[in-house]
Amino acid sequence: MASSTYSFKDVQAAITGPGGVINLGSGSGAAEEGLAIDSSTEIDNMLIGADGLGQHSLSADRSGRVTVRLLKTSPTNALLSLMFNFQTSSAAQHGQNTITIVDSNRGDVITCTQVAFAKAPSIAYGKEAGMLEWDFTAVQINRTLGGL
Repeated sequence: MASSTYSFKDVQAAITGPGGVINLGSGSGAAEEGLAIDSSTEIDNMLIGADGLGQHSLSADRSGRVTVRLLKTSPTNALLSLMFNFQTSSAAQHGQNTITIVDSNRGDVITCTQVAFAKAPSIAYGKEAGMLEWDFTAVQINRTLGGL
C-alpha cells in the first residue's frame, strides 16, 4: 500500500535517448515547481444530439507534454543543452527519448515514449537567478498512480 506522505526526495526521473541518460528527479537541481505531465487532449469527446440523446467517443490519443523546471544554476541544464543540440542537429536523433518518472514512496510510475525536445528553454537574466523550463512532447504517456 502506498504511503500517505509525499516528498520529491522519493521521485526518480530520467530522460534516456541519443546523447545520454540524464537525471531529472531528486538530485537534479529541480526548481520548487519540479516536473509536470500534461495530456495533449481530452480522452473523451461527448456529443449531444438535438433530441438530448448523447454519445461518448473514446480517443486513443495518449500524447502529452512533460515540463522539467530546473534551477538556473543546476548542472543538469548543461547536460540537457548538449542533448538538445545533438538531437536537433539531425532528424535521425529526434523524437527517440524515453522519460521515466517513479515515486517509489507513492507507487507512481509514468513512462513517456517517443519523446522530443519541444523547444529550447527561455532564458532570463534578472535580480534573481530563477529557473529554466525544458518542454518535451511525448507520443505516448502511460500512467500508473499509487501502486497497490
